Amino acid sequence: MKIIRFADSQGAVHYASRQTAGGSTKDLLIEGDIYGEYRVTDKVADVAKLLAPVDPRAILCIGLNYRKHAEEGKAPIPKFPVLFMKSPGAVQNPGDPIVLPKKLLSTQVDYECELAVIIGKQCKNVAKANALDYVLGYTCGNDVSARDWQKDFGGSQWCRGKTFDTFAPLGPVLVLKDEIPNPNALNIKTILNGETMQDWSTNDMIFDVPTLIEFLSGSTTLLPGTVIMTGTPHGVGVARDPKVFLKHGDSITVEIEKIGQLTNPVVDEAV
Repeated sequence: MKIIRFADSQGAVHYASRQTAGGSTKDLLIEGDIYGEYRVTDKVADVAKLLAPVDPRAILCIGLNYRKHAEEGKAPIPKFPVLFMKSPGAVQNPGDPIVLPKKLLSTQVDYECELAVIIGKQCKNVAKANALDYVLGYTCGNDVSARDWQKDFGGSQWCRGKTFDTFAPLGPVLVLKDEIPNPNALNIKTILNGETMQDWSTNDMIFDVPTLIEFLSGSTTLLPGTVIMTGTPHGVGVARDPKVFLKHGDSITVEIEKIGQLTNPVVDEAV
């Protein structure tokens, strides 16, 4: 099942089951808690605005998790997952703009297509063998990154360059895990203004999804709604010659097999 999160015409936030048949799409209202007990009703949802499919408790991100991406950055293959975090306040909705920072100026804002894993049940010290039991589903993510703040101005850690407002677009749908039995067998790509910039497979991950959950839950509680951004393949803008960075007027799309397309325009911050 595919689940959307949306605001209705009165501004109230709900979930719905997005059902597609014969070329038409119908959104049926969900009652209850998607992390617990819920049911799909026969009521057609009043979708005024599509939102990110999850309002995350935390966003845990993994760097250098694709072999080809590590190679393009001339980085050694990590022995353990490289963890950093984004603020939940960085989440952006499908179709809403990625805002290029001007107050803390960045001229090197980059894209990163990523498979986002949504934790469905509280867990700690999970074994790899049953790690997927704690997953609710998957969505598209874009780990937007200000490379100058990530590398030069960020005090030797990545958070400042990764967590500006709007730097974590998610969506458009949450696909429940039963529709994606193997999250490490999906095509993933980035399309910038109609040109494909990244096009690879999640099977190139150095640490697969179960391994990441085992690692991240080690001595640490993962709460329902936690988002795990699993890394990006090669083809990022900073590694190109010439380098490619996002600019006002761009349109950036993350596309993942079995999930769909997450598209956001790019605008300059008004200061």
